[in-house]
Amino acid sequence: MTLTPQWLDELRARTSLSTLIGKTVKVTKAGREYKACCPFHNEKTPSFTINDEKGFYHCFGCGAHGDAIRWMTDQRGLPFMEAVKELAAAASMDVPAADPRAAKRAEAAKGLHDAMSAAQAFFEEQLAVIDGGEARAYLQKRGMTDATRRAFGFGYSPDSRGKLKTALRDFGEQMLVEAGLLIDPDALEQGNANAKKRDSYDRFRGRLMFPIRDIRGRVIAFGGRILGAGEPKYLNSPDTPLFDKGRTLYNIDKASPASRSTNRVIVVEGYMDVIALAQAGFGEAVAPLGTALTEHQIERLWKMVEVPVLCFDGDSAGQKAAIRAATRALPLLRPGHSLCFATLPPGQDPDDLIRASGAQAMEAVLNAAEPLIERLWSHELSAMPLETPEQKAALKQRLRAITDAIAHPDVRAHYAHEFRERYDARFFARRDAAPGQQRFQGGGGGNAARWQKDKRGNWKAPLQPAGTEARAIGASGMEQRLLRAVLAALLRHPAQIAPHREMLSALQIGDPMLAQMLAAMISLSFRKETVETQALLTILGQGELYNMAKGMLRADAFTLTPDRMATDPDRLARDLEEAIRVMAQGPELETALVEATKRFESDVSEANFAEQQRIRMLKADHDRRVAELAQSEDIV
Repeated sequence: MTLTPQWLDELRARTSLSTLIGKTVKVTKAGREYKACCPFHNEKTPSFTINDEKGFYHCFGCGAHGDAIRWMTDQRGLPFMEAVKELAAAASMDVPAADPRAAKRAEAAKGLHDAMSAAQAFFEEQLAVIDGGEARAYLQKRGMTDATRRAFGFGYSPDSRGKLKTALRDFGEQMLVEAGLLIDPDALEQGNANAKKRDSYDRFRGRLMFPIRDIRGRVIAFGGRILGAGEPKYLNSPDTPLFDKGRTLYNIDKASPASRSTNRVIVVEGYMDVIALAQAGFGEAVAPLGTALTEHQIERLWKMVEVPVLCFDGDSAGQKAAIRAATRALPLLRPGHSLCFATLPPGQDPDDLIRASGAQAMEAVLNAAEPLIERLWSHELSAMPLETPEQKAALKQRLRAITDAIAHPDVRAHYAHEFRERYDARFFARRDAAPGQQRFQGGGGGNAARWQKDKRGNWKAPLQPAGTEARAIGASGMEQRLLRAVLAALLRHPAQIAPHREMLSALQIGDPMLAQMLAAMISLSFRKETVETQALLTILGQGELYNMAKGMLRADAFTLTPDRMATDPDRLARDLEEAIRVMAQGPELETALVEATKRFESDVSEANFAEQQRIRMLKADHDRRVAELAQSEDIV
């Protein structure tokens, strides 16, 4: 369709902006304009003005500005064309159609919308009469107020095969079947030539009815809860030209504007969870419609907020649903957009929790929501035992599968880095093997070798602990390259020396010149909280150390992290920590492998052989990681 500027101007002219905004915000006449408290930010004194003559609103507090269409897209959360269509309908204007087929589809959809609206009115009427007594009693038992009942449009479908069909007969049987209100048994048995023709009948019978609305607030489907015995407990409309359950979220019409005030969206499991939350003041809640959260629904949530809160029951089924949603989101992740997970107490849904402990308890659960990576990590840790080397290796494979599923390269790299750190900290942390012997602890634990002052007040490295057999760092070409890259990065960004000082001081470097250079860096870092590259070069003097340092600064091949990373110190710190930790692990693993081999040779047993092979595999993984880091310009 073609929307000309002239047509859009006419639409704006026919729309009373103060009336439109006044539907959801309390407005007050102020001379020739209207005033209100801004719906886009919290304020007590009105700074939001509406000018009907000029057709725009403006907030002097937060700068929000726009016309009627902008109001529908920003405050209501509607797509542009949906906003235009709703305003055009209110203004009795026809939206231009692109071609006759599009016009025909629009006309058919209008008929279906009318049928659904009539069905909603019928269900609401039935709730109010004698037949609806059981449904009203159920709502009262659940603590639903009259205001909630009106806001959500509860209804009742009589336990009859033809009451709705009769009430809506003017729409025609075919349209009611297409809308999902009637069931056509002949359509269910297509291909059976001997099947006897049977009449269509009401789909929903003897159920409490929940209208399902689109973003514009139009009824597009229904959900029905059975009140007595029977299955299924909940029944949804089938997919229709109006309704695609994989793309629709229950309560999206109310939650979308509410989310703009709270900057939060809560995803729960079902209708009653949404309704209980709304009644308790959490208007930004939505629910999928009887299925696991889909990719389309996740994208829809991200149009509202960047990190929706998934709040599922604490039982096994609820946690499985949470993990399914987490797994489905992985290929979609992009910078800033993720999910977080709030877990309800076991055996309680939102309604139970709010009734027992109040809305503040629900708020506490939401505030304790954990990020997506935390949920994935804890799930994989608990998925299988982690007692044997094989089980630990299986965990590593599962974590790698998670990162491989992430499409965005930067997000995938950060997940891989985070998982590596957690895995290494859990399984490769240093343990004191014998009195007087210390091993490096990835992450820089408090037992690492510390520098000490001598009698003259100069800083010096402590003596190597007795019994240490680990070789010095820098034996292999790749390890040498990585070591030089670390030193070059520290020369470029000297402020990073102090945070990593404890880990750096524990390194045993084989090259005397490089060891001397690192010692000078560490010594200077104790004298100043922040050092500069030129100060480091001055300390190194004009001799061979100075020339080596200048060469490192000129050689891009030895740059761990590019200069652009100076603006991201957190990333630089993580890169350096991993590189230092990986370097230190090499000699430790070699020493452990030698010891394991000696034990196996002196006592040929399955246990000793398994331990030797385990360390051999760790050493191979370590060597691969050294090569990756040494050949990468920036490590993430």
